[in-house]
Amino acid sequence: MSASAYFQHRFQQFRSLFKWVLLVVPMAVVVGSLCAAFLWSLDKASVTRFDHPWLIFLMPVAGFLMVLVYQRFGRGSEGGNNLIVDQIHEPGGGVPLRMAPFILVSTVLTHLVGGSAGREGTAVQLGGSIASAFAKIFRLSHAEIRVLLMSGIAAGFGAVFGTPIAGAVFALEVLTIGRMQYEALIPSLAAAIAADWTCHAWGIEHIQYHICYLSGTAVSTFHLDALLLVKVGIAGVIFGLAARCFSEVSHRASATFRRFCAYAPLRPVIASAILIGLVYLLGTRQYLGLGVWSPNPGDATILGFFDPTRVDYWSWFWKAVFTIVTLSAGFKGGEVTPLFFIGAALGNAIAAILGAPADLFAGLGFVAVFAGATNTPLACMIMGIELFGATHTVYLAVACFLAYICSGHTSIYLSQRLGIAKSVASGALSADTPLRHIRDGSLKTQRENTHKIEKV
Repeated sequence: MSASAYFQHRFQQFRSLFKWVLLVVPMAVVVGSLCAAFLWSLDKASVTRFDHPWLIFLMPVAGFLMVLVYQRFGRGSEGGNNLIVDQIHEPGGGVPLRMAPFILVSTVLTHLVGGSAGREGTAVQLGGSIASAFAKIFRLSHAEIRVLLMSGIAAGFGAVFGTPIAGAVFALEVLTIGRMQYEALIPSLAAAIAADWTCHAWGIEHIQYHICYLSGTAVSTFHLDALLLVKVGIAGVIFGLAARCFSEVSHRASATFRRFCAYAPLRPVIASAILIGLVYLLGTRQYLGLGVWSPNPGDATILGFFDPTRVDYWSWFWKAVFTIVTLSAGFKGGEVTPLFFIGAALGNAIAAILGAPADLFAGLGFVAVFAGATNTPLACMIMGIELFGATHTVYLAVACFLAYICSGHTSIYLSQRLGIAKSVASGALSADTPLRHIRDGSLKTQRENTHKIEKV
């Protein structure tokens, strides 16, 4: 290549990067501002629920109205995160702008009345809807729309969790299992950083998590304990199986609600009765809402699982039950913060059984169950480093990668596509196939085999 051709090529690259930065930064500022408003509203809703416990009795009414309004006025917005992933793979009708106010208000309402849900779904949908609106304004091509939507996901994820690098990698990794799509690398990183900075500029601060294991010792960057590494490997396998169970049970619960209750607005009413019944059966409200913090010192919370003196064996199970019932019935929110709770609680329990550091295993579970449920091990490892520091990077990597492998070809996002199978033993799975098709085919085979056995 001649010198002139080389410099011309570099110039075209820099011009393209400059164009994308000029495009995604304003979009990310809007997304970051909306995420700041969302996080502020979510915090106020949580405080209000704690101050007025009777609000959980409004859960049936809130759920009924929420689903009814989505049916009447949502017009495609109910597709949620899966709609955004589908639009990235095959740009078509776009992501409706109305998705942003719908998901913001409905998620805050879900938390106000005590639904067990998260916030990542809201942030991703805010990012996707705003990015789609920008794409329409600037009349971008299909290829450019893909990049902008990925940048929108990065902006929402990075802002809502305060992890911009993980947000950028998550946007690249979540689309296809086993394959990263790097065309949006710089735009996604720029969007995630800009959105996170904007969120902080509005005065929003994120919860700080600390792993005290090895802190205060001479080891400040890396320490490998062979026995502890084996325990981390065991935990990673369990985290992956837990992620798989959560995803599969969630999808089956959604199908069950649809099968036995054809009228969608009634499904959250039924779920509300189940949740309120569980609250009184267990005698606690600690599994409602986000579960990040609580004014009641004895409640199970994500922060509490990092306490080395705390041992909690069953909170992960009950949080999973509350979350699956809430989201499968039609309440809005995300699965990720509940997955953080489930992972941290499960890590705390495993640490007690294996004789390992509770705070370290709570941190590993925090990110590894998420890695298994979303098939994003790199993003989750980076998230662990951003949240907990780099001291335990090797343990974070082992837990996230094993959880990813052991979770199988399932996900909380069925619009994800299979790029490369997780192992040779996975069989002849077609590349670029949505997970919903792989899962539907597997369920059909299971039903056929069961029918054959029954005939015999």
